[in-house]
Amino acid sequence: MDTKEIQAEDVSRVFETSGINRPYQDLERLKRMIENSDIVITAWDEGKMIGIARALTDYSYCCYLSDLAIDKAYQKGGIGRQLVNLVKEKIGEECSLVLLSAPGAMDYYEKLGFSKADNAFVVKRVK
Repeated sequence: MDTKEIQAEDVSRVFETSGINRPYQDLERLKRMIENSDIVITAWDEGKMIGIARALTDYSYCCYLSDLAIDKAYQKGGIGRQLVNLVKEKIGEECSLVLLSAPGAMDYYEKLGFSKADNAFVVKRVK
């Protein structure tokens, strides 16, 4: 994990095969997403990216887990849990880890130790 150079094409394939709602066809945008992240941790199987965790943080108070995506063929094997744990290790105990969940993943994040919050607000992106 986290040892290979990350290519937009690899991230695109993981986003597409995971079922996560991301602009996987827009490679330039994916490249910017990778370059502007503070933390990007990936999981690989025989040279193929199978998972990614991408986060933005100040390393002092808060970390936003923007993406957690695992290729569907590899889901339910603990990879997502391991990626989240690696993010938590990187940010340390002073940081809260927050995320916006897809409706179908709400139960999953509770299993990873996240608490549901009722006090969040979002200004949605235009595109």
